[in-house]
Amino acid sequence: MKSYNEKRDFSKTKEPKAEGLGKRNNQPVFVIQKHDATNLHYDFRLEIDGTLKSWSVPKGPSTDPSVKRMAIPTEDHPLTYADFEGTIPQGEYGGGTVMIWDKGSIKSIKKDDNGDLLSLEESFEKGSIEVELKGEKLTGGYNLVEMKGGRMKGNWLLMKQDDKEADARRNPVSTQTKSVISGRSFLEIEKAEKKNEKK
Repeated sequence: MKSYNEKRDFSKTKEPKAEGLGKRNNQPVFVIQKHDATNLHYDFRLEIDGTLKSWSVPKGPSTDPSVKRMAIPTEDHPLTYADFEGTIPQGEYGGGTVMIWDKGSIKSIKKDDNGDLLSLEESFEKGSIEVELKGEKLTGGYNLVEMKGGRMKGNWLLMKQDDKEADARRNPVSTQTKSVISGRSFLEIEKAEKKNEKK
């Protein structure tokens, strides 16, 4: 996670410093952070091999299996980042407000050709992840697939599996806009940060 630390000035940002691999959770976690930086986007992060593998999803996740969302890989983040909510100072990398939009546990549900369950690490290396999310806003199966060729090579696609939690009528990105840990809106997070800075 060297690139993560190199991009940040920890004397200015309250983001956690990466100090080697984190202690793995008994049940791997995921976090989706709504991030109002240069462009509003959603950072989709999965705990894999002691770190948070991360993708920027410009339009946010969908609960409609027919929708494919672009997921652009970003640098690995430390596990402690799953608890970060606040404002990154303007002028710093990723400057803007970060909200914990959803959070919960994950498990791999991807199987190999013999029907054996693959680990999250194995799935990531193959560029095809299937996970079951147990969050407050998102639940059920999601696929992340790396595009191996063409114009979008290197980017991934995030898709909802067609299971009982799928719902083409739901649009949680538009209807569920507050933090799952603090219940705050973007504006409330920003106001609280400014208030703390004045103390």
